[in-house]
Amino acid sequence: MSDRRTFVLVDGENIDATLGNSLLGRRPLPEERPRWERVTDYAENLWDQPVTGLFFLNASGGGLPQTFIQALLAMRYRPIPLSGGPDEKVVDIGIQRTLDALLGRDDDVLLVSHDADFADHLAPLIDGDRRVGVVALREYASNRFDELDLSFHDLEDDVAAFNVPLPRVRVIQLADFDPNLFLR
Repeated sequence: MSDRRTFVLVDGENIDATLGNSLLGRRPLPEERPRWERVTDYAENLWDQPVTGLFFLNASGGGLPQTFIQALLAMRYRPIPLSGGPDEKVVDIGIQRTLDALLGRDDDVLLVSHDADFADHLAPLIDGDRRVGVVALREYASNRFDELDLSFHDLEDDVAAFNVPLPRVRVIQLADFDPNLFLR
């Protein structure tokens, strides 16, 4: 048995901002936010190996959202609260450094983000042996990910991370079209 595992790196700020700013036009309600435990469950089933979830948080304000931290711990995530100056994107920098550190390991990687800032750090991980993927809402993911040979997993359709259907408008392949979804 191999010691290989999957690291799930979550850019929660990016997912929340995309939901709020781009999709909903308001702050997401609790039921409109991803069920993060479903992401790690999906990752475990996807590649049939143990998963370590790393959830990056911006703690530059000095405080920690204790309730959320406790929830992450209960879901077996490792919260990574980072702090920095006002001009530093601490979550992005933390994830980039983690992707770079993974170059020295044989583990697989799933990045949960729409952000193009990670493409240059994902590219070296795609070595023909390691599995690398992105989890996001497909229509909001950076097209820079399309340039990379990685797998893509839709947060709603593939991962089933939401309790309610999101009001997405996107191209539907005719073979996948279910009119019943539009007759609710």
